[in-house]
Amino acid sequence: MTSHAFVASIRQLGLDPLAAAVASVSELYRMPQDDLNGVKLALISDAFRHHYENNAYYREACDSKGVHPDQILTFEDLIKIPLVPIAKFKSASSHELLSKPLHAIEHEMRSTGTSGLPSISRRCSDTVDVAVVAIYAMYREFLGISKGAGLYVCPSTEEIPEMGMIKALNMLAGLLDTHRFMVKQERFVPEDALAQLKTWENQFTRHIIGPPFLIYRLLQFLKQTGQRIKLDRGSRVVTLGGWKRFTGQMISRREFNLMCEEYLGLEPNGVRDIYALVESNVMAIDDEHQIKHVSPYVHLTVRDMNDLSKEVPVGEKGVLGILDPLALATPGMILTEDIVSLVPGNSPSGRSGQRMEYIMRAPSSLEFGCCAVNLEKKMDEDSPDVCPVAN
Repeated sequence: MTSHAFVASIRQLGLDPLAAAVASVSELYRMPQDDLNGVKLALISDAFRHHYENNAYYREACDSKGVHPDQILTFEDLIKIPLVPIAKFKSASSHELLSKPLHAIEHEMRSTGTSGLPSISRRCSDTVDVAVVAIYAMYREFLGISKGAGLYVCPSTEEIPEMGMIKALNMLAGLLDTHRFMVKQERFVPEDALAQLKTWENQFTRHIIGPPFLIYRLLQFLKQTGQRIKLDRGSRVVTLGGWKRFTGQMISRREFNLMCEEYLGLEPNGVRDIYALVESNVMAIDDEHQIKHVSPYVHLTVRDMNDLSKEVPVGEKGVLGILDPLALATPGMILTEDIVSLVPGNSPSGRSGQRMEYIMRAPSSLEFGCCAVNLEKKMDEDSPDVCPVAN
């Protein structure tokens, strides 16, 4: 049975193929690569047809390139699918991206980087349904968390309800026994964070969650005050939000890992970083070897920086394009402003699918970082006297 026939048979049973896919993350990662590619082809080509038939803006873009859904027949044909520049999500005409009527939109998520222009991602109820399952399935696959206490070194969704980074991290709290947010009114006091960790000692497995720059401040505070703590067996440090600070300085991942080991007593594979975008439902999460695995139903296409119509060989860096079949309210076929490379060879973890390495934001981008960079800038502007030893 072909992948298209398989998807059709799922529909004949009255089931949603997307819902079946996101609920089967572990099984998809264990498929032979050719079989997994077939599943991705079926889901992505269906999504492409949906947007072509329901989105005048996107259909015009496809017609101008002479691309029709009937032409997407093989896995190799996926490169033909036109990509929407991510800047369109920040434009005044972002409403043109809607493939569903405005009254069908359930949720808007935003990300504001250094330009100050918000990227608005709209999701219908069907997309929210599958995205919620997808996020939890990825968390379970790569973080393995089902209990414990979460020290959130970031603001709460109560303070910033529209920020996609905080929303995604907050979902992890649903797997924990308890949690606390340690950034309040844009102020972070590391002494309070350490006191909270100590109250959970010998009661819960303690996890630290947040953007790298804030956890790095906590690590710097420990280092410069000569303090060390010992987290628990199975503890995780979970990061999301990029490794560049608003000053332009990069936080060294190697230094960060070593500091987690020295000052938190964390096992070497305990740091798990997440790559995600507000505009897409893709997630790439570090496995036990700290290599990012892409959501198995999403396809990444890495384009030549000098000719975006061409892909670069696996292992070479290029501009990231995303083919996300979960996005139904707006096209999930997006050309980002991120430079990445795909990791060649087989995964030592035994999983199929694509693995990626994030390199940098494209030099042509108006942004040099994500919403975490903007958050850090605002925190430093509003609270220059807080935690001076860690700045």
